[in-house]
Amino acid sequence: MGSLGSLVSCDQEVLVQNVCEIYDNLSTLKSLKPSKDVDTLFTRLVLTCMPPSPIDVTKLPGKVQGIRSKLIRLCGEAEGLLESHFSALLGSYDIPLDHISMFPYYTNYIKLGRLEYTIMSNYITNANPSDIAFIGSGPLPLTSIVLASNHLKTTTFHNYDIDRSANALASNLVAADPDLSERMLFHDTDIMDVTTGLSDYEVVFLAALVGLNKEDKRKVIDHLAKHMAPGSLLMLRSAHGARGFLYPIVEPSDLPGFEVLAVFHPMDDVINSVIVARKSKDKYQY
Repeated sequence: MGSLGSLVSCDQEVLVQNVCEIYDNLSTLKSLKPSKDVDTLFTRLVLTCMPPSPIDVTKLPGKVQGIRSKLIRLCGEAEGLLESHFSALLGSYDIPLDHISMFPYYTNYIKLGRLEYTIMSNYITNANPSDIAFIGSGPLPLTSIVLASNHLKTTTFHNYDIDRSANALASNLVAADPDLSERMLFHDTDIMDVTTGLSDYEVVFLAALVGLNKEDKRKVIDHLAKHMAPGSLLMLRSAHGARGFLYPIVEPSDLPGFEVLAVFHPMDDVINSVIVARKSKDKYQY
């Protein structure tokens, strides 16, 4: 790869070259299912992108932008396969949730759950919301499990995923828990097909990998703006700096129909940024 010129510093150029090299290696793998090679490369990628960096990945040259968009897709696919693998493994135990700390990023979800609950608590009108939606919950819905177990102990969580097999794995995880099996519901539904039902939720979480590019993400956000209840909260995951090589970046300007209340960029091993926004009281006009 040639020089990036005056767009980035030397440190940032090294970072971009390292990311592109890791992408080249990842793109030659026959499968992204968990394996020594896959785990090593994704660990390298995360450790490369984790340190806080002033880089604006959206301003990089076109070739690097193309690699970034492909890398986000590879990360999404690998994350889904990793979660499916561990969800099936955990599901083989009589009480799956007793073994949930086997998942290698479990402590990250504990931290992220605490962070999101703390942020949400600053803005929510009802300290104990009756119903929360999580869009893009996947086969290992750790955010819902952590929030329901540790922070919101009376709330019902409606988990939406377009993939029926992911929901089957997820449902199996909580089936043996008398409390969570009552409060964790799973919907095999494309959220773009949900209209009036979205107004039932006081809080809606949008997973980082729902909408892998800005255009698709905006379509989902616009749909939520049209159908969420006025005054309800949207908890949205984004990325900042070099972490934008791993996840799509959402800017406050991508949220018409919402009042952005706070943007939080973690500096530790919690990778995702968190945006909290309130659905406008005025009807969202297209």
